[in-house]
Amino acid sequence: METRALSGREGGRSLKTRVKTARKRSLSSTLWLERQLNDPYVAKAKREGFRSRAAYKLLEVDARYGCLKQGQRIVDLGAAPGGWSQVAVQKVGTEIGHGRIVGIDLLDIEPLPGADFKVLDFMAVDAPLLLKDWLGGRADVVLSDMAANATGHKKTDHLRIAGLVELAADFACEILTDGGAFLAKVFQGGTEHELLARLNSEFAAVRHVKPRASRADSAELYVLATGFRGEGKR
Repeated sequence: METRALSGREGGRSLKTRVKTARKRSLSSTLWLERQLNDPYVAKAKREGFRSRAAYKLLEVDARYGCLKQGQRIVDLGAAPGGWSQVAVQKVGTEIGHGRIVGIDLLDIEPLPGADFKVLDFMAVDAPLLLKDWLGGRADVVLSDMAANATGHKKTDHLRIAGLVELAADFACEILTDGGAFLAKVFQGGTEHELLARLNSEFAAVRHVKPRASRADSAELYVLATGFRGEGKR
């Protein structure tokens, strides 16, 4: 799947759409809508049948680091609306009987052939046992594109996303098999030293990745930890 950056232009003419501020729509909502309408990855996702533009972020990370392989067992945390699970289905081959993909979220998700979606809070006490039961074993990869709801206060938002990633990392270390991988959304300035130290102690390699599909003006990036050292720690 091609993941090259798109220009948002056709025939040398800008196609940017401006949105008028409606009486019942806030300025921030108007700016968000305008950004969505002019985002080339949003348009590409619609054309190619992906549920979200986020699919291209995972496609690019996988093209660079090869973290998704046929036959794997994968958990997609905060899976709604299912864009990352769609990519995982293609890479793992669940539609032809290989591997297993389970996506969990607090919201219902429209069914997707090749993936099994469950309404579940990953922080629930019984979540690890349920996931291992649904997967038929431990996970090879744990994916997390979750983000805490923004407050508009930069420092607070960084702390909230860092806390969420720490919880996702704890969960991943409970269910990953030896050699497994963990990919999660973070924000620049929001990945604390304690989290990186934890990941470096649990995984063979830890790196930050900024996919081209992430908006240039966004502080969003991803942490990819590979080679889980689970043996002897359970």
